Amino acid sequence: MKNMYRSLLTLTSVLLGILLIAGCGNSEKASSENYELNDITFPLEEEVTLKFMTESSPMAPEDPNDKLILQRLEEESGVHIEWKNYTGESFAEKRNLAVASGELPDAIMNAGYSDYELLDLANDEAIIPVEDLIDQYMPNLQAVLEQAPEYRAMMTAPDGHIYAFPWIEELGAGKESIHSLDATGWINVEWLDELGLDMPSTTEELKEALVAFKENDMAGDGQTIPMSFIINHGGEDLSFLFSPFGEGDNWDHTVVSNDDEVIFTTAQEEYREGINYLHELYELDLMDVEAFEQDWNSYLAKGKEERYGLYFTWDKANITGQNDKYQLLPPVEGPDGRKHVARSNGMGFDRARMVITSANENLELTAKWIDQLYDPHQSVQNNWGTYGDEEKQNIFEYDEGENMLRHLSLEGTAPVELREETSVGGPLAILDEYYGDVTTMPDDAAWRLEILHEELVPYMNNDNIYPKVFMTLEELDDLSTIEADLFPYVERKKAEWISNGNVDEEWEEYLTELDRLGYQEWLEIKQTAYDRNAKE
Repeated sequence: MKNMYRSLLTLTSVLLGILLIAGCGNSEKASSENYELNDITFPLEEEVTLKFMTESSPMAPEDPNDKLILQRLEEESGVHIEWKNYTGESFAEKRNLAVASGELPDAIMNAGYSDYELLDLANDEAIIPVEDLIDQYMPNLQAVLEQAPEYRAMMTAPDGHIYAFPWIEELGAGKESIHSLDATGWINVEWLDELGLDMPSTTEELKEALVAFKENDMAGDGQTIPMSFIINHGGEDLSFLFSPFGEGDNWDHTVVSNDDEVIFTTAQEEYREGINYLHELYELDLMDVEAFEQDWNSYLAKGKEERYGLYFTWDKANITGQNDKYQLLPPVEGPDGRKHVARSNGMGFDRARMVITSANENLELTAKWIDQLYDPHQSVQNNWGTYGDEEKQNIFEYDEGENMLRHLSLEGTAPVELREETSVGGPLAILDEYYGDVTTMPDDAAWRLEILHEELVPYMNNDNIYPKVFMTLEELDDLSTIEADLFPYVERKKAEWISNGNVDEEWEEYLTELDRLGYQEWLEIKQTAYDRNAKE
């Protein structure tokens, strides 16, 4: 059964290819012509066009060339990019159809491929290895990899090839990295003050504060929501409240002990204790009734109305604004008196931010264009936005004397909204060494790093996270097959138990079902890959 998933994908691709070729036989070629350019320097004497596919935010212009960042790149390079741009779920569909039909663009930016998809595409020769292009034509990326050689190792597949260009964003390192934790809680301290309550320091005190919010209807007119979240939704999940119980939980249910043991958090006895605590909160009518089905927009709307006593997200500015009404909920003691914060297995690294397809006949040209994106000043703008835009709000002002991009005050604008509208994403690299030299650190990032350092890092008891291990196609094939059933089951039971209870009665049956779904094999694969990575 372990190859069934891959076989179905292959069959689907073949069928889609037949249908598309039959219906689109007279369509224009998806990749650009061969310009036969060698020893290229920018700007080119005569403009040429490359054809890329990409994904961008619904908040961004429909045509990426309307973004000032890309207009400047075209002027500096003499390369016009003809974009096929999609948003949301339509991008993955169009991207996969392009591969299935053989109508490939020159490259795919903001590709969003999983490791499994990346290796499968390489195996099918839909994308090409790029390590030689990096060594021959990409001095900016080479400089990044010389400063931080660990990234070359993370980019390299088990077969020794590099198949994609990465996105790298450093903001602190180790436990002090801004990516160490995404699902943090934000509590209404104005309500605490009005009720004469201290910041909760235990799970019991937190429950008492939420009860007080409800009983006193702090938002008025019955609008009070003591606690809200979006179940199983990354930073908006309530996983932070599992940390007082054993190893806690995170978005991929995986932590590493200080004995280098890979642990599946939702199979631990203490996880059951956490479920029971959360069910108690539910029974006391302290949870948002929509928390198990709401989307981001409804979550955001109620947050802007300041109806929440406690809610969860990565950055409160995106929901309740950068004000003092909501403050970070510190780690609270569990029943055993221990304070703990389960780290996320996150880091500022995306292995597959851009790929070059096998249809590309202008490899040197494409590689040198992509390399511009790794110029330090260019990377900073790609990631956050730009300066000098007379029509849109700017992220930066450019200090010509210091040759530095300085972050401007966002003046109340939600960071995510402005960045998604004006940045371009794509492959880039921002190293910690750039701050104070190439750019300033964003105010919201500096603020979050300070909070992490003071409030959360001291209670991150585990020294390691599960790293960005590049597994083999066989390992990924097995994992994807197992996870297709295992993760939905775990997350469904989590929601059921919080709302309906019965975790104690069903626990042994649950563990048996985990084994049936391949949990032990999953754990063995993850542990083997972790151990192999540690030796490299």
